[in-house]
Amino acid sequence: MTDAASRATPIIDWLTAEGLRGASRQEMLQGFCQRLADIGVPLLRFHLAQRAYHPKYGGIGFSWTRSDGLSHEFYEHSDTPRDEWLYSTFYYMLERDVPEFRSKLTGHVLERFPALAQFKQRGATDYFALAKRFGDFADAPFDPRRPGEGILSSWSTDHPEGFTDADLALIRQIYSHLALALRAASAQQMAKDLLQVYLGRDAGQRVLSGEIQRGSSRQIDAVICYFDLKGFTQLAEQIPGAELIDMLNDYFGLAVETIQSHGGNILKFMGDGILSMFDLGSIGEDATAALAAASALQGKIRNRNMQRSAQGVPTADFTLALHAGEILYGNIGSENRLDFTVIGPTVNLTARISGMHTSVGRSIIVSEQVQKAAQPTSHDLVSLGRYMLRGVAEPVELFTIYEG
Repeated sequence: MTDAASRATPIIDWLTAEGLRGASRQEMLQGFCQRLADIGVPLLRFHLAQRAYHPKYGGIGFSWTRSDGLSHEFYEHSDTPRDEWLYSTFYYMLERDVPEFRSKLTGHVLERFPALAQFKQRGATDYFALAKRFGDFADAPFDPRRPGEGILSSWSTDHPEGFTDADLALIRQIYSHLALALRAASAQQMAKDLLQVYLGRDAGQRVLSGEIQRGSSRQIDAVICYFDLKGFTQLAEQIPGAELIDMLNDYFGLAVETIQSHGGNILKFMGDGILSMFDLGSIGEDATAALAAASALQGKIRNRNMQRSAQGVPTADFTLALHAGEILYGNIGSENRLDFTVIGPTVNLTARISGMHTSVGRSIIVSEQVQKAAQPTSHDLVSLGRYMLRGVAEPVELFTIYEG
């Protein structure tokens, strides 16, 4: 066995084990860099960039230094590439389809790549970078706005002689194994992120844990919340599509942040409405959290409308209905298209209550079940009267939150 192979084999075996274990990228890269240092690679700094499948972030970068260990940062989506990216060695390598780049940090490269000049000022003497593109992106033309799936990494040292040939041979030998382990870890993280974004936090976790069989469901007690924008249909006929989407995202962003910060789970978006639920452990906790979210949202939307009016952009009011009871929570649909959602009389009655906003003249309507479950409460819940609702045999007393 060659010296490079004898040094590489333990790290390759470790990477394989970590990949099979399902280690996170943070765990993997921290251990990987430490193992390189332990076998004598004079590593000063290591950096790795990888694409992120996320609606807000286009990529993630990990940096390891001998003094500080591992850190990471997210790169937000942008229509205009950042200068740091355009003047980076990574961009240069992808644009020219160059798999490796090395510099002893002298001469014109310090002007061409500002980051390398910074590394030299911090004591670096040698710099080495590798690019590995995955799957369909491996042979695709490079697009700076969509670099594709793969990993880009750089290695720098402060050893007076720089990296030895043995160091570089070791790095090259283990690089594909590192890429494969990271690809597995990123696929796992991507599944978590996308399921959470598209299904919601709780439903996404349940689907990922294996609750995927059609008809599988749980019977739980929870508070159902219907949020809706008032007059949205009329606004949709009056303002341009792009402006309409911006407005919808603005209000939805505010509503989702408020509901989630109070422990609620977003179940689905329905046109200009949001269906969510509060399932925190007991119906009392659910009702208390739901009322707190409704009260907070009322103030936040009032303030947001003042801001939007000052900016000269359209505003919208909202309606919100809360009801508590037994629901079925699980997979519903066909064999090839499922929805993880809630059904049952409680959900139907919440929709009926939501339709009462015009009749009672209030934005927030709370059922008597939520009012009773939340006691004692600091909110001033004022009765709106008793009403006969379609599909319900007995009259239902409705309340609203009074904000003095």
